[in-house]
Amino acid sequence: MTLAATMKSLPTGYCKLLNPIRLNAVSCRYLSSRDLRMPPCDFVPDKYESLPYEHVVGVRKKNLSAALLTYYKKPLLLHQGHMQWLFDHKGRRYLDLFGGIVTVSVGHCHPKVTEAAKKQMDRLWHTTNIYLHSPLHEYTEKLTSRLPGKLKILYMTNSGSEANDLALYMARLYTGNYDIISLRSGYHGASPYTLGVTAISAYKPGVANSFGCHTTMCPDVFRGIWGGSYCRDSPVQTTRTCSCSPGSCEAKDKYIEQLKETLETSAAKRIAGFIAESILGVGGAVQYPKGFLKEAYEVVRERGGLCIADEVQTGFGRTGSHYWGFESHDVMPDIVTMAKGIGNGFPMAAVVTTEEIANAFARALHFNTFGGNPIGCKVGSAVLDVIEEDGLQDNCKTVGTHLMLELSKLRDKFDIVGDVRGKGLMIGMEMVTDKKSRRPLPAEDMNVIWETCRDHGLLLGKGGLYNNTFRIKPPMCITKEDADFAVAVLEVAIAEYLDTAGK
Repeated sequence: MTLAATMKSLPTGYCKLLNPIRLNAVSCRYLSSRDLRMPPCDFVPDKYESLPYEHVVGVRKKNLSAALLTYYKKPLLLHQGHMQWLFDHKGRRYLDLFGGIVTVSVGHCHPKVTEAAKKQMDRLWHTTNIYLHSPLHEYTEKLTSRLPGKLKILYMTNSGSEANDLALYMARLYTGNYDIISLRSGYHGASPYTLGVTAISAYKPGVANSFGCHTTMCPDVFRGIWGGSYCRDSPVQTTRTCSCSPGSCEAKDKYIEQLKETLETSAAKRIAGFIAESILGVGGAVQYPKGFLKEAYEVVRERGGLCIADEVQTGFGRTGSHYWGFESHDVMPDIVTMAKGIGNGFPMAAVVTTEEIANAFARALHFNTFGGNPIGCKVGSAVLDVIEEDGLQDNCKTVGTHLMLELSKLRDKFDIVGDVRGKGLMIGMEMVTDKKSRRPLPAEDMNVIWETCRDHGLLLGKGGLYNNTFRIKPPMCITKEDADFAVAVLEVAIAEYLDTAGK
């Protein structure tokens, strides 16, 4: 059947509801199994009346850093956002499954968060923290009440890099040791200090940065040397097989041996600390074998080090089962860092630690001009309320599990979908040339699929050591209907790529 004939056979009104710019014969072949209609949205964006598109592109090239990348062949000019939706300058709607790089936690321009910011702007924009102001103290009490154990002392900063920078400094000052251990493929910031623990070469400019940082093998049970079919705390496991007996995990033991070897060969006998994300973010939603992080903490503490949980992407209920990602690993960190979703896009971040560690840090004056800003604190407080009132942690668990299980069907259907992994709405889909070799799908091929998704109204991130993992970390308010639409688009995009490539 021709494309025209296929379109003609669709129900009345169907074509008007189809969001993609282009719909070819390959797309139409998959309409029978999945619905490509974008879920409805009553929100109507304002008319775009700012700089013309060509002028914006010109300013970008002329006046902004060449190190700032843009997504897509023809970069999006975004104009407005509403919950899980983004609108470009022409009013076209997109389902945002990347959430401003995992930053929009409760939804673009969530009414309650927006109202909190507006009210505070009318009252007090900024004052130094040398003075008392209620937004900071109300937020401090509210946030620390959500952390377990002795994690009760709060430091407010402005970004995740700054929070991790402060945490590393704190660990070194408290322990009197210097060496820091992190995981290969982990990302903790791009400031000169945090670049030492960020272990992805793309972020390394080739000049000296933080010294005394050592990396150990990333315990990736899909791409790593060891892994099996029961390793992960996830509704979807790898297709690798293993012969582990119940209650044991050979992969976990092997990766712990690698950590011990790193400590024996690369670090001093006494170390300052170990920093790790609960699930790798930029590194491609990599999950460790169950029990790895708990045993790693024990090994690190035997060497005198503190354990730092980087919750910049996994915190605030995103993993579904717990409020903080580290809780799923049954560990108690000494320091927790958080950013991104903490302010739903407002530039704020935090470090939380124990009174004992904080007291050691008080040997010198510590001050942050904008950390604890009144507007930021009101925004952060509203975010905490919305997560609870809108049931977003449970939504992450319910919708995230549904989405992963549906994505796993694509893995079973297409040889180039190597792995689906994650927890809650912290998901990765790793693309390969074929499952047997597990070779990363080349960048140009990834981009074909990625661009097609964008053409159909779906925005995804990319990450992983080889940049071959689709990062799916949307606003936590998405629905099952949104998830089904996303899977339908991905299925069509992959099918189109394979059809065009003759595979």
